[in-house]
Amino acid sequence: MCDSADVTEINTAPSGLDTVDWSALTHAYGPADDLPGLLRDLCSPDARQRHKALHELYGNIFHQGSRYPATAAAVPFLARMAADPALPDRSALLELLAALAIGYDEAHLPGGVAVADWRADVEEARAQDPAAVRAEYDAWVEAAADDKDRRMCEFRRDMYDHDRHLAAMTAELGAYDAVRGEIPALLPLLGDADAAVRAATAHLSAWFPEAAGESLPRLLALLDEEDEPAVLATALVAVGLLGDGDHGADRDRERGGDPEAVARLRPFLTAGEPVVRWAAATALARLGATGAEGAVGPRVLAELVAVAEESGTDLPHVPFHDGDLRGYSAASLTLLADRFPAEALDAVTDALAATTGPASFAVASAALRLAFGEPGPDGPGAFTALTEPQRRLVRVLAGLDKDTWQWANLWGIVRSWRLPVPRDALRAYAGLAEE
Repeated sequence: MCDSADVTEINTAPSGLDTVDWSALTHAYGPADDLPGLLRDLCSPDARQRHKALHELYGNIFHQGSRYPATAAAVPFLARMAADPALPDRSALLELLAALAIGYDEAHLPGGVAVADWRADVEEARAQDPAAVRAEYDAWVEAAADDKDRRMCEFRRDMYDHDRHLAAMTAELGAYDAVRGEIPALLPLLGDADAAVRAATAHLSAWFPEAAGESLPRLLALLDEEDEPAVLATALVAVGLLGDGDHGADRDRERGGDPEAVARLRPFLTAGEPVVRWAAATALARLGATGAEGAVGPRVLAELVAVAEESGTDLPHVPFHDGDLRGYSAASLTLLADRFPAEALDAVTDALAATTGPASFAVASAALRLAFGEPGPDGPGAFTALTEPQRRLVRVLAGLDKDTWQWANLWGIVRSWRLPVPRDALRAYAGLAEE
């Protein structure tokens, strides 16, 4: 990728870098003239310089999860650097590529990337008449239930800009497709000598169901070869996210799970390493949600419950869900609601009681979904009308510490289910004493 393979000396420009008109592309801070220098710095022998460049790339072509026209243009260079064994920090580049493709991965878990729906949403936005969208917002404002709701509706209406919205959607899908195009060249890294590179490649490959015909066989082969628990766990989760029969040209057929993937994953439920058992359970829960016969059983439930209740902080790092295995387990338990409704809700409620701060967000969302179903326009009603498991969950939410309740994220999650916020209002709803 770089003109000099010896990183003990400053490397010159990545080949082809100067053929791109970066000034005609934009990122979060305007014209992307700075990208050539940052991409060059990723080849530097100075670790601090590389770290600074990577930090700045996260800030400008992935600003708070947003992607831009310059994002897709940077992808081929990042991919070629990640594939160059002479360069350091390749796992970090693969992690950046995953972020550029899908944003924050917890938004796509536990189900995986619904890329067909994503593409349909972009096409629908392209076909929309901005005036008609504005009229829908006006009608939404008029239908507001009260002044507070109306102010919120008016704010969202006034912030909406159709052209900007469409441009953002197009840039996000463009970045996804740019990374998708590099997957065939990156899959050989599943056999790399560096365990961190193997794990990052397995994580990256999990987000491209349209490429599963290429990536799934390699991931399945890795299951037979890998002896590093964290890498094996990452590959198991990736197989679960891809192994649903929804592969490329076959994606229109009835979804029924992937029996081969289930058969390959099931033996790992009895592995000696806890993180491997957790990963197999996570993958099988997801396959069970797609209809795979016999994918979900008590052992899957038990492994997910164990990590949800004990947080998984003692397990090796697995890159999915930003390494938050408790949050990922809670999300996966929502997939078991049809078969184990009481057990899943109890476990996630217990997990929520043990969380604080941002770690509570995913768990609270999973618990509310298990207790009340999907968010809707109507609230749960009076506290006395709730079932005992529902009341217990509300009491646990209201009992989370004040520092956790300072986060607007938690307010938004609780409000989605039409429960009272802030904390004092929820405590009053649950009949808890004031503090």
